[in-house]
This record gives sequence, C-alpha cells and structure tokens, in this order.
Amino acid sequence: MRTIKIGIIGSGGIARAHVEAYKQLPYVEVAAVADVVPGRAKQFAEAQGLANAAAFDSHDELLKLPLDGVSICTPNVAHYRTTIDSLRAGKHVLLEKPMSVTLAEAVDMVAAQKEAGTLLSIGFQPRYDPNMKLLREIVQSGRLGNIYYVEVGGGRRRGMPGGTFIRKELAGAGALADIGCYSLDMALNALGHPRPVTVSAYASNLFGRNPKYHPEADKFEVEDFGVAMIRFENDLVLQFKISWAMHMDTLGPTLFLGTEAGLKVTPYGTGPWSGAWDGKIGSMTLYHDEFGTHTHTEIPLIEHKTNLFFEKVRDFAEAVRDGKPAPIPGEQILIQQAIIDGVLRSAEAKREVEIKLPE
Repeated sequence: MRTIKIGIIGSGGIARAHVEAYKQLPYVEVAAVADVVPGRAKQFAEAQGLANAAAFDSHDELLKLPLDGVSICTPNVAHYRTTIDSLRAGKHVLLEKPMSVTLAEAVDMVAAQKEAGTLLSIGFQPRYDPNMKLLREIVQSGRLGNIYYVEVGGGRRRGMPGGTFIRKELAGAGALADIGCYSLDMALNALGHPRPVTVSAYASNLFGRNPKYHPEADKFEVEDFGVAMIRFENDLVLQFKISWAMHMDTLGPTLFLGTEAGLKVTPYGTGPWSGAWDGKIGSMTLYHDEFGTHTHTEIPLIEHKTNLFFEKVRDFAEAVRDGKPAPIPGEQILIQQAIIDGVLRSAEAKREVEIKLPE
C-alpha cells in the first residue's frame, strides 16, 4: 500500500484533530507542520509525537517538500492564500470550514483547483453522519414531491466566541460563517445544490456589541444574528436563520415542504449550545396523507458511534491515495459562500440583492 505524505498548515486545536485522525491511517505519514508563529510548529510536532515531521514558520517552505496533500487549519483569513499556494504547488487540499472570507476568494480557489487538477475538499464532517445521509436520501427520493419551501437554521441561547471569530477582517462573517454554514450545507446537500438567484436579509450584532453579554464588545465587528429569504432557479425558496445569542431556547426545526409530503428535522441535544447543525440529528418526521387522512411517520434514526471528524479525514486521504474525486468539492461549497455574501450585502443595503455565480 502506497504511503501518502501530508502536511499540516496551522497548528491550533483543529490541527490536533486532523493529526489524531491521520495517525489512525497506516498509509498516511504526517511529514510536516507549518505555523506563522515562530517556533509553534516545532512545539506542535513534538507535542503530537511527530518525531520525523519537519517544522516551518512559513507554509511556503512546507510546500517545497514532496507532499501529496495538506490539511489547512488556519484562521479564516489565511484560508485563501494557503489554499491557493498549496494548489499551485500541486498539493491536494483538505480545507477547514468556512471555505473563505469573501466570495471572490472562493471563486479563485475553485479556479485554481481546476487549473491544478488536484483535489479541494472542504471540511463539513456532519455529512458523514448516517442520519444526514438518510435525510439526503429521503429528499432526493422524490417522496416529498415538488419541494417548494425549506426552512433551516439554528441558534444558541448563548454561544458567542471571541478573538479572531469576531474581527471582520479575519473572519469575514460571524454566526453566518461559523455555524450558519453547517445549516446551509445540510439543506443544500439534501436538495442537490440548487443555484440561488436572489436574497433578502437582515443581520445584527445587538448582543455581541453589548458588554452585558460579551467581554469583547468593543472589538465585536461581525453579526451575531442573521435571517434571510433566498430564491433559487427552480422556484424553491429557503428561509435561513442563525444566531449566536438570543432570548429564546430554539429557532425551531428544519422543514422541507413538498407537494406530496413534508419533512421535519430536529437537531440532537438540549441546552444553550444545542440547536446548531454542527452535530447529529435528533429526530425526523414525515407528514403525509394516506387514504384521505392526515398522518405522520417517525423516521427511525440509525444508531451509530461514527467519529464524523475521522471519517472526513479518512475520506480525503483515500481520495488522495486512490485518485478519487474530492469528497466535498469546493464547487458545492462555493454556493454557500455566494449565499452568505448575498445575505451580508442585502442586510447592509436593506433590500433584496442578486446572487451571481460563475458559470
């Protein structure tokens, strides 16, 4: 079995999760680590037991090595440069979410991937939950008929991060990019990635800017709440809502309304940090008519102990080793980035705006 060599760019907490997953794959060698903070890559490699891994203070130096692929685990603002450079260096890329800070960056990434002929896979591990796969199977089966309305989103009663997450120049967006991207991915992946055309949105940071609720209120530059109505080419409309903080226990379930049936999906767990679609599914219920009578069917959930993060990393490593397509291709996530960009533009303009995707 061919050994593939992987580099890690960025050495924060998410990088540790990548390394732990790669260590479980006998055909993978984590051969290098890079971090812009001097000495941190070396400390990280030693702490993770990567005795033979080279350590660099620049990803440019790491990319000179004969690596098969890289995991990019940097803050959002560094995703663009490190991804573009890695693709142009001929490396396959597993990039943590969100894909980029701006839509233009995401467009450039996809173009660079196509030009390089390498893989660009984006890290949305909830797709590996067997019940997320079941959700997509139900929606794609046609059982719901013509799906005309979807309502998706989630929120935390209190769950506002700090640091790089709340600086616009570093994160690009707040709750929309941090946990909203998971909600969008769940819905768009189930629907088959339809193309959006317009969005009308509202966004605010009434909690983040209030020192009563956030210790870094004076540095809070992104949104902690957003809501939008998005129209798609196939005459589908999607209501999207997300919150880092609110005086409410939930923003409600995810709904798929079709001409033959409707599907209600609730997230797993309870408490102030539940309600975001970065975890498992709690329940699925199909609402339909049988013999002229309203009825509903509880969809049995699949019991499992799947390590979703490991599955994401393994799927990427196998694609690199076996020459398979990107597990979660950048072209799909580009649609998400276009929607988030449209939400922010609409909220700022206080009117409906167009969403334009490259052909």
